[in-house]
Amino acid sequence: MFSNKDLKNLIIPLFLEQLLTILVGLVDTFVISFVSEAAVSGVSLVNSFNTIFIFQFTALASGGAVIVSQYIGSKKQSEAGEAASQLLMISTVFSTVIVLLLLITGRPLMGLIFGRVEEDVMEACVTYLRISAYSYPALAVYNAGAALYRSIGKTSTTMYIAVVSNMINVVGNVTGVFILRAGVAGVAWPSLIARIFSAAAVTVLCFHKRNGVYYTKQWICRWNTGLLRCILKIAVPNGLEQGVFQFVKVALSSIAALFGTYQIAANGIAQSIWSLAALVCVTMGPVFITVIGQCMGAGDDGQAAYYFHKLLKITLLFSVVWNTAVFALTPVIMPFFDVAPETRSLTVWLVLIHNVFNCIAFPFADPLGKGLRAAGDVKFTMIWSMITTIGVRLLFSILFAVVLEMGVIGIAAAMCLDWCIRAAVFYIRFRSGKWKQFQLI
Repeated sequence: MFSNKDLKNLIIPLFLEQLLTILVGLVDTFVISFVSEAAVSGVSLVNSFNTIFIFQFTALASGGAVIVSQYIGSKKQSEAGEAASQLLMISTVFSTVIVLLLLITGRPLMGLIFGRVEEDVMEACVTYLRISAYSYPALAVYNAGAALYRSIGKTSTTMYIAVVSNMINVVGNVTGVFILRAGVAGVAWPSLIARIFSAAAVTVLCFHKRNGVYYTKQWICRWNTGLLRCILKIAVPNGLEQGVFQFVKVALSSIAALFGTYQIAANGIAQSIWSLAALVCVTMGPVFITVIGQCMGAGDDGQAAYYFHKLLKITLLFSVVWNTAVFALTPVIMPFFDVAPETRSLTVWLVLIHNVFNCIAFPFADPLGKGLRAAGDVKFTMIWSMITTIGVRLLFSILFAVVLEMGVIGIAAAMCLDWCIRAAVFYIRFRSGKWKQFQLI
């Protein structure tokens, strides 16, 4: 069903799109640092809050992508278009409701979550949150359209949109901060404009009939309970899983704050490098959804098993090469950080621990799990992901970091243990063949 050329055309644009997003994020952080410490603090606090909703929009789009991919695999192009249209509709409704709630409760909510921060930090939080919230519908609509284009294998389209969108964002940030002197608003409005562009561009393209699968106005304006139930059957467990993950992430940040300044700094720098190292598995997740979803939609679990093996091999090989390259670059980029020698040394150790297990365990813990979800094995993957996130990552972080006094090294070790256990469980599940028993459409 997918030649090597098809897989290459699917993987490379996705990887470049994700890489571009991370690099632009680094530029955004650099630009906002010229405003004030309060601005940096406000933006970083709200971004951690925004991530919760971004993951929910992504979870909803992933649910739609699975259903669309399965319909494409079963040669039901009309039903695939209907599912994509319903995804656009529910994404718009869901994100609009979230925006209205945040506009009403924004300042009290910021005070509740972040406590008694300094007044200038709170003002930065409220300003950035309000403008960011306006962009939620655009972000949700873009994710819906991107899910359709990835399901039909045209990932280069979303890559080109991302290139233009990120250029708008970078130019807008520089203009807003250095020319207009707009402070926090100077970085918030360009992000809003860039997301509106992305949403408009991908939506217009999704109406083109030459795609084979496309939006139709009549299905966007209807409420198909059965089809929405199929989408939410994937999206809700995924959203719950991501919500638990974010909760644990916040808890782990609190644990890391218990240690010395140099450990906190090393952990923060390491996490920025980890996000770069994890790019391969982040890229391969949507690839598994598209390929396995189409195979299962076609009723060919033999092809699905074949591509499970093939995609795992690609992920492992690509991940080893990429993580090795990132680790090799770590000592080179560390001098650019104005930190103490012990912070640099600890950062290198943290990156080494992460990258080793990101090569050997994370491909099974994450992309393989997304493939199982694309086959319909949703509850099993959700339950075990939540069990390992709370029962392993959180509890063993407390044991290693606090009880055994390993500090942030202990938090990293618990994270890797989480991946290893989840990887073993998911691989055993895959080998059992029980994922072949599910039917989504």
